[in-house]
Amino acid sequence: MTDKNKTETDTGVTGAAKFVTSTVGNTVGGVSRTAGNVTGAATRGVGDTVSSVTGSAGRPVGDALGNIGTGVENAANAAGEGVEGAGQWKKSEK
Repeated sequence: MTDKNKTETDTGVTGAAKFVTSTVGNTVGGVSRTAGNVTGAATRGVGDTVSSVTGSAGRPVGDALGNIGTGVENAANAAGEGVEGAGQWKKSEK
């Protein structure tokens, strides 16, 4: 039986390459996003702690640390999605 939804590029060597790159891309992308989420949460936690311990005097520093954590998390998530998309041979929409 043949699958009518498969194209010429989904079979043979190209299909095998897509499988490998998809697996690697999904793995690396997932690890990247996990690391970003953990780093972001930890940095926000440190920022909250600084704000709590130092009161109003240290709040700008605590807020800055929290914002850095959010930025790191967002960047890692975007990079992870890009790696996963590349592994699936998707073209950039930008």
